[in-house]
Amino acid sequence: MMSFPSLNTIFRQVIALWPQFLHALTWTLLLTLTVCISSFASEMAFVSAVSPSSSFSRSCKAEGLVRIPLDFPSEKVCLPGHMMRRSKVDFFVPTVFAGLVVAGSACVVRSLGLWESETG
Repeated sequence: MMSFPSLNTIFRQVIALWPQFLHALTWTLLLTLTVCISSFASEMAFVSAVSPSSSFSRSCKAEGLVRIPLDFPSEKVCLPGHMMRRSKVDFFVPTVFAGLVVAGSACVVRSLGLWESETG
């Protein structure tokens, strides 16, 4: 028969690891906040650039066309506005990407040894 540790023992182990848990929670929140801000900032910039009312899109000089931002400001591509609509994957792709970035950032932080004890 397998013996289970008592609740008191588990509680003592959690209390002993509390500083490490708090440190990990702080880094996780910081990384998540950074990813959210950077992800939504670029998305908002793109959405505001391709909206028909923006000065960027009005440079197409035709009704119903939307200008798409490219790498170089001198290049200009105008597409019909009906082609610019939301798809079903627009929610899932950025969410999965943000999760991968947070996981990768956590691995980088761990590889730098920021969670290791300084007294060891």
